[in-house]
Amino acid sequence: MGYGIGIALVAIGLILALAVQDAVPGVDLTMVGWICTGVGIVALVLAAITMNNNRRRTDVVETRREV
Repeated sequence: MGYGIGIALVAIGLILALAVQDAVPGVDLTMVGWICTGVGIVALVLAAITMNNNRRRTDVVETRREV
């Protein structure tokens, strides 16, 4: 999961939580929206942590010449 999925989940979640007024029998769309928003925020945080860890890592290439 990257930034795109996190942003999409936050957007969809906030739309469901705050803008949708319809009712689906047996489903609380407001709660589904808040859950999607929370998962999206977690995805954004994990993507930021993962990208930051990848930046810190360096690869060392050693070349030896036979004399």
